[in-house]
Amino acid sequence: MSWTSQNPDVPDDPCGAGPGFTDWSGLPTPARAEAAATCAAWAPEVQARFGCFVEIGTAETDTAGPLAGLPYAAKDMFDSVGRSPGCGLPAAADDGPAPERAAAVLERLDGAGARRIGFTTMTALAYEPSGVGRALNPWNRDIVPGGSSSGSAVAVAAGAVFAALGSDTAGSLRIPAQACGVTAWKPTYGAVPVAGAMTLAPSLDTIGLLARSARDIQLMAPVLAADMAFPSEPPARVALLSDAVEASEAPIQAACREAVEAIAACGVSLEQRQGLPAIEALSDALFLILQAEAAAQHGGLALAARDPTLARRLAKGLDITPDRLVAAKAALSGATAPILDSLLGEADALLLPVMPIRTPPVAVADPASPDFRAATLYQLSAYTRFVNALGLPAVAVPAGFDDRGMPVALQIVGRPGTDGALLALAAALQARTGWHRQRPSNITDFPSPLAQRGS
Repeated sequence: MSWTSQNPDVPDDPCGAGPGFTDWSGLPTPARAEAAATCAAWAPEVQARFGCFVEIGTAETDTAGPLAGLPYAAKDMFDSVGRSPGCGLPAAADDGPAPERAAAVLERLDGAGARRIGFTTMTALAYEPSGVGRALNPWNRDIVPGGSSSGSAVAVAAGAVFAALGSDTAGSLRIPAQACGVTAWKPTYGAVPVAGAMTLAPSLDTIGLLARSARDIQLMAPVLAADMAFPSEPPARVALLSDAVEASEAPIQAACREAVEAIAACGVSLEQRQGLPAIEALSDALFLILQAEAAAQHGGLALAARDPTLARRLAKGLDITPDRLVAAKAALSGATAPILDSLLGEADALLLPVMPIRTPPVAVADPASPDFRAATLYQLSAYTRFVNALGLPAVAVPAGFDDRGMPVALQIVGRPGTDGALLALAAALQARTGWHRQRPSNITDFPSPLAQRGS
């Protein structure tokens, strides 16, 4: 089997709810123009149902290029010509003159022919992992959509676009990927340019993609990370972080083990390793860096009345001294090589759940709710933040469903610069399974061109 070929024996919707969404890669070229037009027409309906856009309007792009016509959206944190991003705040974070140049990632995608459908909602300053109060999860409106790239994930999951830009500082691409049942790529730190993007914590911020499939990300990634090689072969050896799986809720364990079995069936050598204490030990340094840098970037904003929760988060970093920040960065830098050796050994990639818990209800994640549990927000990023601490690439792939019918995701993590191999492994998994193609149960009337099977 080719690593990127579609398995014709896998149904679009393996759970039997009806035909699932296709990906851009699966569409024959003549069908792509119709699918792109359908996305543009469908986006307002998706917005009406799930509130995932802050602005809809197709940008002018070159009709040629490797991504010609591909409909995408962008998290509302990127400059575009004549438009300042809202960054999830009630009013624009910057009242200065409108940008005269678009963010580098928008220039690259638009220059490659991709068709921008609009800008998507996000949590305030990308500083919240659940997505509460923004877009609604198309799988279940009572379940969080994941943050901070919530609108981007919802737009992809609901069929308004084939891919969307987001950012990831401690898991903000991978968490909504699980919540909304889509695929995410968090690149190696520094591989994708951040010029023209809102910053939260510059030492941790990464710009990446949410999409329907790893194959679609394979098309787009070389455009965004132009200086990186993207080999088409997956890693030969992978390690399962077995103690992280065992520490997860039972439905997460079951889904991830099934996905790991599918990876092993691709001919990849699989071993099991222990490593949960090592990744947990990185959390204190990461949170210190995140809090200190976020306060330095945004601590001067007058947020107390507009967003008191965000104001409290930013205030945590104001008292962190420069010496403590330098020490935390040095600790992570010195730990990278030994921790990677400990986690991976001779393996080329690491497998573990995206989250140890099922995607939580809104009531549990909303600070205004009487059922709010702060520990839940901490758990959302428990398995993702070490990736940012070490600057690693990661891919989140749909891995089945939990006992409530909500998506579960598996995380594939590698050493810096191995993004292409991780995406190839994700594509191999998706060639054997159909989890990434199932549509949300709340959508029964999406336009047929978005469900066409490619050849």
